[in-house]
Amino acid sequence: MSAKAPNFLHPAPSTFRWWALADFVSMILIMVTGGLVRLTGSGLGCPDWPQCYKHTTAHQWGIHSVVEFGNRLVTGILIVVTLVAFIMAITRRPRRRDLVITSGSLVLFVVLNAVLGAVVVYSHLNPWLVNCHMLVSLAMVVLGAVQYHRSKYVYGPGARVELRSPRLLFIARWLAVNLIIVLVVGTATTGSGPHAGNTVGQDVARRLPFALIDVAWVHSLFAIMFIGTVGGLFLYLFKSDAAPRLQMGLRRLLVIGSLQGVVGFVQYVLHLPVWLVELHIILATSLTIGVTQFNLSQWGRDREAGIAPSRS
Repeated sequence: MSAKAPNFLHPAPSTFRWWALADFVSMILIMVTGGLVRLTGSGLGCPDWPQCYKHTTAHQWGIHSVVEFGNRLVTGILIVVTLVAFIMAITRRPRRRDLVITSGSLVLFVVLNAVLGAVVVYSHLNPWLVNCHMLVSLAMVVLGAVQYHRSKYVYGPGARVELRSPRLLFIARWLAVNLIIVLVVGTATTGSGPHAGNTVGQDVARRLPFALIDVAWVHSLFAIMFIGTVGGLFLYLFKSDAAPRLQMGLRRLLVIGSLQGVVGFVQYVLHLPVWLVELHIILATSLTIGVTQFNLSQWGRDREAGIAPSRS
């Protein structure tokens, strides 16, 4: 029996790709709005969850309530998009097990992070839980990037796959490990700094038991190691016949990583102004995406049918 042709109930690969992209973008958006909640002191702007005010009918909506509840609305949109993408992965023609797994995993991660967000509110912004909340959000960005990448290429038994360079693959893996360390120490730095997520008149949120200057130095050392590795690898690839996709990916990492280093230094000197810290979070998200894509581009694969080719 021949496979069913793609239709409204059984979307084609090109249709699923757009939903994977929407899923990916929503993961990025939740990182940006989550950072705003913390940096504007709106973490306790809504005392209840999932409603903002559960037990009172008369209350004053202020900027902190609006920012916090806005982040929850974005989470709601994210849940809907993620569920639709999961359904699309199941009904997609031809169905692919890897896309069902990635989309299903994203549903689980979104639910986990929503529950974790509720625990963060009721723990009065426990700094360890706030850091976990951010790291889980970054993990969702990585998974969204992987799903979007896989939606564009052919995976599975019999699919063409070509490892471009075993040496580069090892370095790409090291970059990923290095970035994870930078991000974990970076969240510890923020958790030790002045931006607890609360504001004047609210419960005082605890901070991590580390000296800000100590964790900032550790964070900067691993960040310098990361940028140095990217810079050295870029010079090596610039003089080689490496695929343009790899060179472009490294160029992006070098530019964003260098900018991130400058922003990190300036924000520390200026005593962590809100707008610079938010920019730092956005750049960290971009770096996370860049390292993920650089790792995925280590293999050459064929594009899915109906999806335009790109340079590789």
